Amino acid sequence: MELKVILLAHTQLADKYWKSLDWDFGATDGQIVSLTAIRTCYSPNNPTEIVAKEGEKYFGKKATDGGTGSDADRLIRHIMKSKHVSTMEHLNFSFAIEGVSRSLLAQLTRHRHMSFSVQSQRYCRFGSGDKSGGFDYVIPETIKKSEKHTEGLNGVPIYADTIFEEAMERAQQCYDLLRKCGVPAEDARAVLPNAAATNLVMTANLRSLLEFYEKRKPGNGAQKEITQLAEELKNRVVEVEPWTSEFFEG
Repeated sequence: MELKVILLAHTQLADKYWKSLDWDFGATDGQIVSLTAIRTCYSPNNPTEIVAKEGEKYFGKKATDGGTGSDADRLIRHIMKSKHVSTMEHLNFSFAIEGVSRSLLAQLTRHRHMSFSVQSQRYCRFGSGDKSGGFDYVIPETIKKSEKHTEGLNGVPIYADTIFEEAMERAQQCYDLLRKCGVPAEDARAVLPNAAATNLVMTANLRSLLEFYEKRKPGNGAQKEITQLAEELKNRVVEVEPWTSEFFEG
């Protein structure tokens, strides 16, 4: 089963507020919310006045630190460097995440300040004869690419992918047999493996996503499957809020 990540929703300005702003500097909704949060901490202006009174100063001028973008981008870079990152918690993103293993799920839920709604193995039935057609699973890259083998029954060579596939088939058979014995799905699921695939909806703020990416990005020693998820999450965020790219890259 292949990983799929779709952005379902993200922070946007309320129509009532947006229509009250008599300007357009091409800033994203996320930039406007970020600037409002940051300047609220330091400005004598009310939060609803920040963009109207200070927008031209920050969005209408080039960055004064020699970096890219507007002076709002310069301010956000300064805030990030000073670790005042609570101001990035006002930007939220909701994702549909499909085709990840239960092994990945166990790692993902160790991260804080994220919300999860996960496909239930208790209420969803994964028998061969159910609507699901049985449980899907995720094959680790090392197993897919392994060319080594060991000695199986009767001295016949057996390869990693064959061992894995046989284990999955056996798990399905055991699940089906338990269900036929009258065991409820919530207990029969005990024989399903870490490789069993699941789907979830996840919501996280920008600060949490940046911290997650820093820990799970490629090259930091994380397992391949979760590094792929980290990249997909980053890509979906950057597509709607391009200015965040430099903060994911560190």
